[in-house]
Amino acid sequence: MGGGAGAGAQDSNAKAAQNPYSAMHSGPGRVLTAVYGIFALSATARAGYQFYRDFEHAPLAYSLSLFAAVVYVVATVCLVIGNRVTHHIAVVAVSVELVGVLSVGLLTVLDPELFPAATVWSTFGIGYGFVPLVLPFVGLFWLLRVGRRARAA
Repeated sequence: MGGGAGAGAQDSNAKAAQNPYSAMHSGPGRVLTAVYGIFALSATARAGYQFYRDFEHAPLAYSLSLFAAVVYVVATVCLVIGNRVTHHIAVVAVSVELVGVLSVGLLTVLDPELFPAATVWSTFGIGYGFVPLVLPFVGLFWLLRVGRRARAA
């Protein structure tokens, strides 16, 4: 009688073993997903508030904040789902994030007047302890590692 719950767990483990992208849900993958989730939530809340309340003050900065929030949400959702298609989408999203943080970071250093208000990527993410600068490097490292393992499987 009690074998039903165990059989369900075995089926779940067998499916995870068959999915070469299941590594996206292992230890470091879970931490990465949690960090992306926190950034998705915080960037979306900040961007939504800024966009609604002060858009006229700094339309470029607040539009970039909203864009960053969307990138974090897409990356988070893809990391949570963790299959072949979402893996590829996550690589693209994290690559866009890297280009964004490097570009916006550089522009805010070279021409601060261009951004009268801070974005999540301003000065390479200084307002968030430079996590926005480090996160895409860690994310891409992890995603490319998972991709190599999946291709080898």
